[in-house]
Amino acid sequence: MTANGPARGRVSVCMATFNGARFVHEQIASIIEQLAPNDEIVIVDDASTDDTREVIAAIDDSRVRLHAQPMNAGYVRAFERALQLASGDILLLSDQDDVWTRDRLARMCVALESSSVVAGNYSVLGASGEPARRPLLASRFDDSPRRNEIGILVGYRPYFGCAMGLTRQALSAVLPIPRYFFESHDLWLALVGNELRSLHHLDAPVVTRRLHESNVTPLGWRSLRSIVRARIMLFRGLLDARRRARARVG
Repeated sequence: MTANGPARGRVSVCMATFNGARFVHEQIASIIEQLAPNDEIVIVDDASTDDTREVIAAIDDSRVRLHAQPMNAGYVRAFERALQLASGDILLLSDQDDVWTRDRLARMCVALESSSVVAGNYSVLGASGEPARRPLLASRFDDSPRRNEIGILVGYRPYFGCAMGLTRQALSAVLPIPRYFFESHDLWLALVGNELRSLHHLDAPVVTRRLHESNVTPLGWRSLRSIVRARIMLFRGLLDARRRARARVG
């Protein structure tokens, strides 16, 4: 397998959109320039009420596949649907309003030659329009799955779906995403990857993340109730990820 060209296997970029007309074209453009002819971008639009679908439909590239949800189901279910629709050997997740680094696809394809899941860093697009680096993950975390899981439960080991990918072989453990996951599909993917003992962390940023008023990721303080609810969700997720990983081994 190689990082570029058909020999590396088909890549499916899985994207969920909702009212993202403002930035989605720039995001898709940063992805298309890295795709091989046989790759695809699978976009599940979660019942947008703005021009998101029209912006995507106007992109003249047969590799862009748009699936329009009839009703809003939330971003977790939209990403789950995109993964279900993807046909590639390598599946890379993408938000609707960021910009990929020029080597993201190549870096992740190489990492997924030997791992089931890969997680990279991101840089933040600052007020000046220039990316400010914000390293969060490190390759040394590969050897500490239990510590990573504790970090996920406590809240100090961040994973972001916009900088993650997985192999088709890992899908049987990842899907379906448990119904009780009302947020943080990326943390579910990280729990599965750690339980499989096959999650590789990239030191470098693979996406420039745009933080703005419409981002899905919460930027402010959360209530105690919401924090407790999220921790219970993640603990249940850890137990389910462990069961699925053991079932694969057994």
